[in-house]
Amino acid sequence: MQVPELLRRAGWTLTTLVEHYGKPADESIADVDWLALCGERGWPVLMKYEKLRYRAAEGEALIAAGVTAFCLASGSLRSAEMAGVFIRHRDVVWEKAGTGGAAIWVLSRQQARLTEL
Repeated sequence: MQVPELLRRAGWTLTTLVEHYGKPADESIADVDWLALCGERGWPVLMKYEKLRYRAAEGEALIAAGVTAFCLASGSLRSAEMAGVFIRHRDVVWEKAGTGGAAIWVLSRQQARLTEL
């Protein structure tokens, strides 16, 4: 089972890239472009932290767009484990997602921490 479905079963409302852009268009959208869209619409983002750690353009786009991102610290988790980390930190995610502004929250099984931009 995929992460979005597991989150929806736990009461989350979300839109994936595939749902927003459609297939196969979602595969050709640059990260900087969808991050800009999220910033314009005030949408928080769920993602893996590796994209920001190893790709400076994505981090810069996130900051420029004013996106609040919730990033999984580990990139090697299975779908159920990924969803579990988001669900475990649901209170933080839901509270901070509503505040808006550029922020990167790194989520692990043990903690949710705000990271320096």
